[in-house]
Amino acid sequence: QVEESAISLWNWAVTKHTGSVVSDEQRAKLRFVACRLACLCEGSDPPEGTIRRQILMSMKTGKGWIDIGKADLADGFLEIAMSSIEKLYAKLLKGSDGETDIHVHKADVEKNLFKVLSYQAESVLAQGDFQKAVMCVQRCKDMLMKLPKETCYLSILCYNFGVETYEWKRYEQSSFWLSQSYDIGKMDMKYSVGKEMQAKVLRLLATAYFEWDCNLYLEKALKAISLANQENLHPAGCFLKIKILLKSGASDEDINSAVAEFLHHEMSLDFCLNTAKLLLEHGRESVGFDFLKSVAERFESSPDLGKITLLHIEFLLQNKRELLAKQKVEEIIIGHYTGKQLLPEALNQLHIILWDRAAKHYEAKSYSEALHWYNYSVSFYTPGQIDQNLAKLQRNMASCFLHLKQIDKAKEAVKEAERCDPNSIFTKFSVYKIAVMENDTDKAVEAVIEMGKRAEKSSQHEDKLRVDENTGTNLLSLAAQIALENEQQVVAIKALEYLSEHLQDCQQLFAALKCLVRLMLSKVMAENEEKRDEDINSMLTYLTLAHQRLAGSFTEEKFTGDMRILDAHWFRKVAWNLAVQFRDYPEKMRDFFLLSFKLSQFCPSDKAVLIAQKTCLLMAAAVDLEMGRQEVTPSKQAELLTQALQHLQVCKEIWKVLKLTGDFAKDPTETLLLLYEFEARSKLNDPTLHNLMESVWEQPQIEVKTLEIIASLAMESPARYPVLCKKALKGALNLHRKQTVIDAEKFSKCLHSLINLSLPTGLTDLDACVLQEAWDYFEDALSVVSSTDAYPEMEILWLMTRAWNTGIFQYTVGKYKEAEQWCGLGMRFLNHLGSLKKSYE
Repeated sequence: QVEESAISLWNWAVTKHTGSVVSDEQRAKLRFVACRLACLCEGSDPPEGTIRRQILMSMKTGKGWIDIGKADLADGFLEIAMSSIEKLYAKLLKGSDGETDIHVHKADVEKNLFKVLSYQAESVLAQGDFQKAVMCVQRCKDMLMKLPKETCYLSILCYNFGVETYEWKRYEQSSFWLSQSYDIGKMDMKYSVGKEMQAKVLRLLATAYFEWDCNLYLEKALKAISLANQENLHPAGCFLKIKILLKSGASDEDINSAVAEFLHHEMSLDFCLNTAKLLLEHGRESVGFDFLKSVAERFESSPDLGKITLLHIEFLLQNKRELLAKQKVEEIIIGHYTGKQLLPEALNQLHIILWDRAAKHYEAKSYSEALHWYNYSVSFYTPGQIDQNLAKLQRNMASCFLHLKQIDKAKEAVKEAERCDPNSIFTKFSVYKIAVMENDTDKAVEAVIEMGKRAEKSSQHEDKLRVDENTGTNLLSLAAQIALENEQQVVAIKALEYLSEHLQDCQQLFAALKCLVRLMLSKVMAENEEKRDEDINSMLTYLTLAHQRLAGSFTEEKFTGDMRILDAHWFRKVAWNLAVQFRDYPEKMRDFFLLSFKLSQFCPSDKAVLIAQKTCLLMAAAVDLEMGRQEVTPSKQAELLTQALQHLQVCKEIWKVLKLTGDFAKDPTETLLLLYEFEARSKLNDPTLHNLMESVWEQPQIEVKTLEIIASLAMESPARYPVLCKKALKGALNLHRKQTVIDAEKFSKCLHSLINLSLPTGLTDLDACVLQEAWDYFEDALSVVSSTDAYPEMEILWLMTRAWNTGIFQYTVGKYKEAEQWCGLGMRFLNHLGSLKKSYE
């Protein structure tokens, strides 16, 4: 039952593989299982049929593993096959009746033995055992006398071994197998592989010798290729023979003889051209050019005749025989207009040759000679023809004319290029170059704008030779360079602006932006005030772009951290300097300071950078506050004040860190932060203002001036905080009193403000508490006036008048006692008046 299953599995694998249901590897595995099962069922004395089946299954299983590259798995099955063959032979001998039967049985067995040995040779060679493979093949070779029909099979097997070892660059083994293949092929002409195959074997043998060591095995290589050509003349054989002769340094005479061998045979034009190339590339000009002449004669009527002429021209140019090459080109031009045109493919190749020669002269600065070759190319175009290649040709010619200072001719060439390809960025660049040379700024700027537009579009509509993705940026960069070399600043700026919009490389972009900033600054400094605004905005745009790219540059591998820091420092310092430079333009100054702060965030936070950041934000806040004071629209004013607060909040955080780095006792930042924040919050009617001031009143080191400014700001429109104002003025007054020598003038001003706040002008019905508070201030003033002669006389006069008028107001409402007190208080100040005393007495 197991045996039947094994046979069924084997047959199923065969049928399914035929229908491509299972792969080669799957079939090998199925055979493996079936063969193993069949072996398990074999008894101690199996019948002949079973043995024959076992031989077949083992051989095919082994071959299957070899075919899928698993030769090591094949060996066991091939051994089983060999053992089974021996069993079969023994069984056949046992049942034979004479000498005739023995020969029949032996012939029967030898066929299988031959196959198993050949498979073993394949297996061991695949596993790298050259010697064992040789032994197996030798045994097969010895059997060929009895099995002549296998001659072809064994010859091809050795050839395959030769191919494999050649590919592994084991030239010694390859030459052995190929020699064996050739020798076996000659053993029986009836069953030979044929002359073509023998020639193929010999050609590979010659190649193996050639690549193994041409100098050492030159004779063997030549002998092999000569035999191959005798067996079957083939282009590959002829070509290889010439190649070997050239490598060996054979004389022109020997090479001529080799060439002559196939001249009278039918060879393709491509083969002849390749042979000519080989000869000329090895410096055999005499043989090569003579051969080309004979080829031209042979293929005179061929439409591909132009290929021969082109090759002739190429090698004439390579050998610096330019005059002869020109004659050949001129012959083609004459033929072009007399009915002997080149095929389109050959004509394209000729254009490439002509342009290449022109380009070499251009690089060598031989512009007239370059034009000569470009003119040859132009000769093949008809008048009025529209072609992108013609446009490129005209642009190239225009470049030559420009170098020769022939502007008018350059213009004509560019005009022709515009006719053929008006939308090309290269054409616009040619227009640009002429405009720069003619110092036509407007036209140059217009051309740059057109180039910028073209750079945004895909390059698929450019010249037929696909342009590089960076073509647009490269041309704009070159345009900027040309403008700078010709001292055309405006044009250079425009080119660099478009360039900065398209550059992807950070280093190149920052270089362009740096150049732009320098150029624009020098332009701004040289122009009138009216024209400055737009250019200052441009510089803001450049620095903003620098900030954006610095922010996005962290993903660019080429742009290292150190490079980023250096560029960030450069741009932040420039932004700072520009802010200082344009201090007469407050809004611009603020924007530059803010940009400087943003750019500094890409720099290490050392003390210098922190100080710069703090100052930038303070200055930005100061500008917003100043603009807020002058703004009449409430919504815009609120926006400016809110912005100022935002800058101050960030600045406070930086200030906290900065204070940890050293002694800042004399630094006014703390005071400025307080005053700026108070102004912004008070004018925004911020409910947190009182909380802010609670911490201020508790400060022991607060200065008089600070309190006086707070008092002033508290009543500056739209703010109105009389309570805070009064509290600040009282604090200031107390500080004045604590001084060793009171500054009478400052004291008088502070008291003046406090009295004005406490005793509003024109009010008659005043609360007693209010009057008492004001009375105390007058008493304070009187005590200071009495103790010093430095109290300003006009302030004394003011105090006297205010006190007297307050008394009069009391009198008018019937408060006679209070009226007498206040009028008396006024008269007490009268005694301290100087020159004005008599006038009021």
